[in-house]
Amino acid sequence: MHRPTHRPLAVLVTSLAVLASSACGLGASEQSAAGGSGPYPLTVENCRAAVTLDAAPERVVLLKSAAVPYLAELGVLDRVTARAGEYPRDYYDDATWAALERIPALTRRTDTSGHTLVSKEVVIEQEPDLVLGEVDNLSRDTLGDVGIPLLEEPAMCADGLDEPGFDDIADQMALYGRVFDRTEQAEAASAEIAQRVAELTAEPPTRRRTAAVLYPTVGGGVTYAYGTRSMAHPILEAAGLDNVFADTDERVFEVTPEELVGRDPDVLVLLHAAGDPDEVADAVRLLPGAEGMTAVREGDLMSLLFNYVEPPTPLALDGLERIRSRFGS
Repeated sequence: MHRPTHRPLAVLVTSLAVLASSACGLGASEQSAAGGSGPYPLTVENCRAAVTLDAAPERVVLLKSAAVPYLAELGVLDRVTARAGEYPRDYYDDATWAALERIPALTRRTDTSGHTLVSKEVVIEQEPDLVLGEVDNLSRDTLGDVGIPLLEEPAMCADGLDEPGFDDIADQMALYGRVFDRTEQAEAASAEIAQRVAELTAEPPTRRRTAAVLYPTVGGGVTYAYGTRSMAHPILEAAGLDNVFADTDERVFEVTPEELVGRDPDVLVLLHAAGDPDEVADAVRLLPGAEGMTAVREGDLMSLLFNYVEPPTPLALDGLERIRSRFGS
């Protein structure tokens, strides 16, 4: 189903600035008073569920890497007591990487789609007061049964986001600011994000080409593509690239080699969770009929770590900058 055109970038930048200055409309009862005990108990909505925190989290377990840039900006990475999954070095500055290295790793195991594989018992043994990121065997309900609250990035919820954009980054920064009682830091971080979005989009590319964002399976298997409910879509738009799946009202979906060849993108952005980026590109080159795509013939393939595109986080701005640097004109 074809969806309406996304919000103009100028509107997105303005929205970000408003969010930064208003703390997303937080009421006084939800913000910390100087010298007070903070806004707890605090209830926030996440994936259409009410999540209640009795106090600021002190024992956080990370099951996905997406929350890391938010926690680093707010200065609360020291609240994370364990992590699971992949945390590629390329994402982080030296200070953030050093903080992550001090956090015990429960496992680095992931499946072929990059999803973390960790047992329920291992996570519960950590006695967390908050889990960030949902995985197949550790749902909100499963953890809720033992009194552990969970927050997921909104784009990764079952319903996802209707129209992802750069303003969703400020929304999520404000949420984490509330959760960790860091509203002032969240406002400052959102203002910096708004400024960077403005800088990255100040000069529109002079030439537009078509593109697709894919998540190939290395070694053979399903290839996934990203539609208009993914952060990939506004990133491509801001980079001067027209998403060949702009008529697909989904975040991510399976795509056949025949469909890809038929859409014939000029540019391919290839996402992966970890490992050798050349293998990711080879996984596309080896698809049946791949040589029929302009992007493959011209060598316009760019492997990019997953969080540079999905979900909306501060790393998406780095992803936009890299894509514009490679394909902008």
